[in-house]
Amino acid sequence: MTWIDTHAHLDDPRFVADLPAVLARATAAGLDRVLTIGVDLATSLAAVRLAEAHPVLAAVVGIQPNHAGEAADGDFAQIVRLAGHPRVVAVGETGLDRYWDRAPFAAQLDFFARHLALARACGKPVVIHCRDAEADVVAVLRAEAAAHGPVAGVMHSFSGDAATAAACLACGMHVSFAGMLTYKTADAIRAAAAAVPLDRLLVETDSPYLAPVPQRGKRNEPAHVVHTGECLAGVLGVSVAELAAATTANARRLFGLAALSV
Repeated sequence: MTWIDTHAHLDDPRFVADLPAVLARATAAGLDRVLTIGVDLATSLAAVRLAEAHPVLAAVVGIQPNHAGEAADGDFAQIVRLAGHPRVVAVGETGLDRYWDRAPFAAQLDFFARHLALARACGKPVVIHCRDAEADVVAVLRAEAAAHGPVAGVMHSFSGDAATAAACLACGMHVSFAGMLTYKTADAIRAAAAAVPLDRLLVETDSPYLAPVPQRGKRNEPAHVVHTGECLAGVLGVSVAELAAATTANARRLFGLAALSV
């Protein structure tokens, strides 16, 4: 079986000492691609450098909503430049967050709009972060879809309800699930996952965060995406092999991964 981890933060200091071993374990677990994600200019630059150095990696560049208030003048212009790099397969992560009080909401909305416009301009999908801001994100996506057509992208580490998932799907989005899906208390997330069509599902780790059961409490890493995939297959009532094949095909299609060298 082949898997793709569509969201990891491999520039994190927790990977400095053993990244080659982490990537070797990912390959041994069946992963043929990992997307490493930027949350600001520095981490976006790091994501590109990692993708240049390790063929199994692809990069995503952007300014995450909690970092919108910290961005210096000119940072987004650099993101625009990076978005054209051949190892960059998406724009983000962007979106909205009302849980953490780290950035003015107006600044988050401004950067969200910029990322959506950039994704359209460069023909690459958008990776969306949403925490306690589901209604706000859906409103932005509906306006974007009404103005420009279906939005190519993914709701990453989805933790909303089935109605939110359905609204995002109607706007053209894919929905990705991380290790939270496996937690005992995550019945609502599993219920949302059960309603997502197989051809719109993705899996991710959000490494080094959100390690799935049975790795919960440890540093997460891309190889652990298999555990989330196994749980998701059970939720949907399909075989693990079918789930792996579908999510891998979805990721390859959405992010244009077939065009990247391995």
